[in-house]
Amino acid sequence: MGDPTHQHHDWEPGIEDSGLFWTIPIGNGAIDADPDTGKARFRGESVKVTDYHDFFNAVLGGGPTPLPSRVSYDVRWAGGGAKQTIRDATFGFVGEFVPGPATITFEAKDDHGTVIYRSVAAGQSNVGQPAVGAERNGVFFH
Repeated sequence: MGDPTHQHHDWEPGIEDSGLFWTIPIGNGAIDADPDTGKARFRGESVKVTDYHDFFNAVLGGGPTPLPSRVSYDVRWAGGGAKQTIRDATFGFVGEFVPGPATITFEAKDDHGTVIYRSVAAGQSNVGQPAVGAERNGVFFH
């Protein structure tokens, strides 16, 4: 983790009373995926979140007043690689995945302020090997 004193924004949906965190329902049509080609898209437009300022304020509170905010994103996986079968008994999953490059556009802004963050397409790189596929895990692993 980086130095939290340098963090100025933490846009996320928060933590439910049940303990479920950073998870919200998404609309129909937000995800399109074709595991056979490795092409996929995940998008959201003006999704309501909160800007907690930093991770510790989001988890523990006591910091700056959280601000209502919105994020928009469009993640695309291009596919095109050779299909790979991965089986990992240690973590209990098996699947077939098609690798290929991935890109994201992202924008976050506070509802009543001037704070706007936009991703820069030229500054993107893929860490690891992005892939789309289908997997089985848990009781479906065997």
